Amino acid sequence: MEIKQYEIVLVNLDPTMGSEMKKTRPCAVISPNEMNRYLQTIVVAPLTNSSKPYPTRVEIRQSKTKGWVVLDQIRTIDRIRIIKKLGNLTATEIEAVKAVIMETYVE
Repeated sequence: MEIKQYEIVLVNLDPTMGSEMKKTRPCAVISPNEMNRYLQTIVVAPLTNSSKPYPTRVEIRQSKTKGWVVLDQIRTIDRIRIIKKLGNLTATEIEAVKAVIMETYVE
């Protein structure tokens, strides 16, 4: 299955430990297409439908449902954890995700 950056995929995140986000949930693919094409691992940020307005969370709308990309829980997964594709982030959501990644991890 070809996985592309900024797609939303359903991922089985279990087993987890401590405060890691658990269960099978949608995740936004963060890793670039070149990595996704050649590596067995994919970098994702889980999505949640309940969040406080943390600066590391980006609000999105998918299937008329409000949610958040949780950029403080980015993790690398093996692609066998991916169950199926669900959709894509919009151009506006992608720009917001990029801005938060830059501000949080690069500055």
